[in-house]
Amino acid sequence: MKNRIVSFALALLAILSLTLGTSLAAPPRYKVAYLINGALGDLSFYDSGQEGIDRIKKELNAETRTIECNYDPVAYPQALQSVVAWGADVIFVVSYGFEDLLMQYADMYPEKKWINLDTVVQNKKNTITNVDFIEEEGAFMAGVVAGLVTTDTSIPGVNRDKVIGAVCGEDDPIMRGFLFGYEQGAKHIDKDVELKTIFAGTWDDPVRGKQAAKQLYSQKVDIIFQIAALTGSGVLEAAKEEGKYAIGVDSNQNGLQPGHVVTSMLKHMGQSIYRVYGTILDGKYKPGMVLEYGLREGGVGLAIDSHTKEILPAKSLQRVIDIENKVKSGVIKVERYRG
Repeated sequence: MKNRIVSFALALLAILSLTLGTSLAAPPRYKVAYLINGALGDLSFYDSGQEGIDRIKKELNAETRTIECNYDPVAYPQALQSVVAWGADVIFVVSYGFEDLLMQYADMYPEKKWINLDTVVQNKKNTITNVDFIEEEGAFMAGVVAGLVTTDTSIPGVNRDKVIGAVCGEDDPIMRGFLFGYEQGAKHIDKDVELKTIFAGTWDDPVRGKQAAKQLYSQKVDIIFQIAALTGSGVLEAAKEEGKYAIGVDSNQNGLQPGHVVTSMLKHMGQSIYRVYGTILDGKYKPGMVLEYGLREGGVGLAIDSHTKEILPAKSLQRVIDIENKVKSGVIKVERYRG
């Protein structure tokens, strides 16, 4: 009898060890590349994506590599060839400026998983999956905040003229989408709000960003939405120097110039990378899809924190939250930019 009990216990231990071994097994080790047309260090869009890459490396067993092109067209084909030569299984790519090259490579290497971030690029073999952020919804909410600030003269430094601003990197359809949503949000608060915009012509020049911002502040602008990557850090500096306000972009930039950055429009690049990679691991990934991530899907949103609460009155903050919930539920419809 004793021998039977021991045998049973050993068999049970063997089953448990097999079960635990299966459940605790590490995910498959894929090579994952993050290929960007720009450069890290923007404290915004590209850095947000890198956070997602770092997370899948740490949590999901991925072997990762990041390639920065630094806005150099000569580097684009070299970068694509580099990820292929490295043997990347999954390529997350920001393809501004080399969309045609991306399509060529995706057709040449259809076995690889190509995920294009922030625009829609469709190749002949339909193997590119696109993450399309509904930036109009996030920008709409930034506009709501801007509208509430410029119409509230109880906020220090705000004048009576109801003028808001925006500094963009370059003039392209993505920027037009941001501006389209931003103006909708501001006019949702007050139809008489005026928007003034400057295109800096560069994504990586904070000095130019500061100059553009100061030009706008001199034109009675109370608050500026910076949509200019690293160039936009100069906008935030100008807000502090002029005693005015700004809105950050892509990552939470509220703490960069405390007391002057009211909120930041978040574009959750990192979370989206993590989310898409998870579908690859669980077998739900489908090539060729266009994944639209707006407010409801958690792709875009606002950074509301202690810095926001120091500037925005409680009643205005509650109004922001109420409007955001209405956009998520569909009660408020944000029109998309169609170019």
